[in-house]
Amino acid sequence: MPPRQRLSPTERRAQLLGVAARLFAAHPYDEVLMEDVAERAGVSRALLYRHFPGKRDLFAALYQQAAEQLLTKTRLDPADSLVEQLTEGLDAHIEYFAENRNTVLAANRVLAGDRLVQTIIANELDALRERLLGVLPLTGDTTREAVSGVLKSWLVFVQVLCVDWLTEETCTRAELRNVCIGAVLGAIRPLLDEDPAPDWP
Repeated sequence: MPPRQRLSPTERRAQLLGVAARLFAAHPYDEVLMEDVAERAGVSRALLYRHFPGKRDLFAALYQQAAEQLLTKTRLDPADSLVEQLTEGLDAHIEYFAENRNTVLAANRVLAGDRLVQTIIANELDALRERLLGVLPLTGDTTREAVSGVLKSWLVFVQVLCVDWLTEETCTRAELRNVCIGAVLGAIRPLLDEDPAPDWP
């Protein structure tokens, strides 16, 4: 075990999450042990357990951090076209999914019944839906409610499609992204008075 560094609690937590991120990305969830995290971080198991009572708590904290980072990268600005914004946000998510395949599969399959992890996922999807509603040309409460329902279903569709793609890459990243964009545009166009992406076929 390498010599332990003296870090503040915040710095130590960040360090542990960084080590955990690398381990969960490299190995299936069941193969990652708390002992491995402690050893890689150069700390005792007791110290690790003071920060995270168990592996599920460590994973949940890691996934919460990832969700926050992805929301930061998903910049929705009315000054840009809807397709540009969707492309940027989907590319960020697909890149994270591809680089952290084991982590994403753990959250969506191994821990599919875990309320905390699923709440983190649901909260991120809700935040993305609200951001999209904020940049679409909505003409009233009725339209907003209808589009909101469509976006909620579309985000679940994207989640399932991307997780399946991680299991078997049947298309390229660009094709996957464009399928997702085409699906949402086709779904919301009938509800809007103004085409949100006139240049998209």
